[in-house]
Amino acid sequence: MKIKVQDYNDVTVVELQGELDGDVAGLFQNTITDIVTKRKTGIVLDMSGVGFIDSSGLEQLLWSRDYCNENRREMRLAGLDENCMRILEITRLMNEFDHYAELTEAVRSFA
Repeated sequence: MKIKVQDYNDVTVVELQGELDGDVAGLFQNTITDIVTKRKTGIVLDMSGVGFIDSSGLEQLLWSRDYCNENRREMRLAGLDENCMRILEITRLMNEFDHYAELTEAVRSFA
């Protein structure tokens, strides 16, 4: 998994490439924690490069959502492919996240 972070004014985009699984849990949590401590308004997880999410990855998404909420930050998902959408639907987690088809749409939602 590769993680690339870019700031757009008060929103940080976290571009994920690869599989969201237990192998990246520490790196993923550190990335989210660092962003939240910088006092950014929101985080958009660009999921367009993620083809698979396992149970550990789902836990990371839920942890991120909860951590952002606890710190009065908002998190959005963008660019989910069919497979990842299906995983979120099957696990009944789709409604737990604000999600957008396009990255630009998700970033603009903070305006």
